[in-house]
Amino acid sequence: MLVAAMFCCILSAQNQLVTIQDTLFMADGIRFNGTLFIRWNTFDTNSGTIIQQSRTVVVSNGNLQVQLAANASVPAPANSYSVAYQSDGREQFSEAWTVPQVSRALKVAEVRTGTFSSSSGSGSVGNQTPIPISSVVGLVADLAQRPTKGPGFGTGSVAVINQSGQIETAAGNVGDCVYVDGTAGACGGASPQFFDAETPGGVVDGTNPTFTLTNPPSGASLQLFRNGMYMKSGFDYTLTNSSVEFVTGAKPQPGDTLVASYRIDPSAGNIGNLESGSIGRRTPLAQIICSSTGRTNGGNYWASLGACDIPATSLRPGDRFEIRFNYWHKGSNAGFDAQVLWGTTAVVLRHGSTLDAALVGRAEASVTATGAQITAESWGTVLPLLPAIISSGVQNGLKLDILGKLDAEGTDTIGASYTVLRYPAN
Repeated sequence: MLVAAMFCCILSAQNQLVTIQDTLFMADGIRFNGTLFIRWNTFDTNSGTIIQQSRTVVVSNGNLQVQLAANASVPAPANSYSVAYQSDGREQFSEAWTVPQVSRALKVAEVRTGTFSSSSGSGSVGNQTPIPISSVVGLVADLAQRPTKGPGFGTGSVAVINQSGQIETAAGNVGDCVYVDGTAGACGGASPQFFDAETPGGVVDGTNPTFTLTNPPSGASLQLFRNGMYMKSGFDYTLTNSSVEFVTGAKPQPGDTLVASYRIDPSAGNIGNLESGSIGRRTPLAQIICSSTGRTNGGNYWASLGACDIPATSLRPGDRFEIRFNYWHKGSNAGFDAQVLWGTTAVVLRHGSTLDAALVGRAEASVTATGAQITAESWGTVLPLLPAIISSGVQNGLKLDILGKLDAEGTDTIGASYTVLRYPAN
């Protein structure tokens, strides 16, 4: 009775196994002789838990027969068997199997779901079968917590987080500081600055009435003293910008001492140079957006020889861009085509002959509230000068692309070097 019961249980468990039976051939038609190394992860079936392990199946004269538990309905990565084919002392190739629950014998082609990559001679196997993101516990929630690219995303600048939690590029000038709210401006902010005990510039000889301060004082902040006596504005002197003009009866005499104290407002835009004392204004510097020797192309198809991304935050009304490009052509068997794209707008499109060893040019784009006004000119070794004026609509960030192709494939090649400058609005 006990033996019969055990046999029934074993038979019941065996009914859960699926047979894979097939004849295996090599690529040259010779029957495969070797072994199959099969590995799997732990998973649950109706009859119990299948623990992680492996087994080796000998294949003689191409004949394969093996029984495996169905795993097609279990969660990844346990829904895949790793199968490595070994022959002549090394791993020949490998693949993945997924076994459905059926009552008939299956061919290898019916269970094969993907391939594996292995390092030569090492026998190590790396699974490349696609696994849905939703099948990885917690991955969807973790990815949702990561910030994504915003419309103002770009490269080569400081990253900031916008109001939607997306990553964008901070817009500003070279030398600016980025504030905690993501904006950029002059380092040090616009807080007032104070100057005490400054000696006004000028000759103290009893006849000279005009003296100069290093900076224009803010409002009525100037306190001017002559030999310790307070001078009253509008009565003893008048102030114009940074110039002090004494009245006739208050002109400083030889031996007198003048002392001035005042404050300035950096936001007024008329701050003097603290080193030279000259009156000036901070001017934004040109920015090199990208500059490269580019790539080459030897085919009869459009290929990008160089490109750079310009985020929306760098396309402010008043900004100006200068694009300089230099195409070169090696060989004399084929002509070539050159094209420069401002986003989706072609600003340069020229065809060079076999005699054109070079094509150079430049383009300037002035950003406006409605897009950009672009002027361009180009010329080649033989190609004549061709100017152009193009209007481009508003683009929420763009890609500047330098494209090129040959008339026919052969020994000729084409390449390009380029530089893109940005002049921020001031």
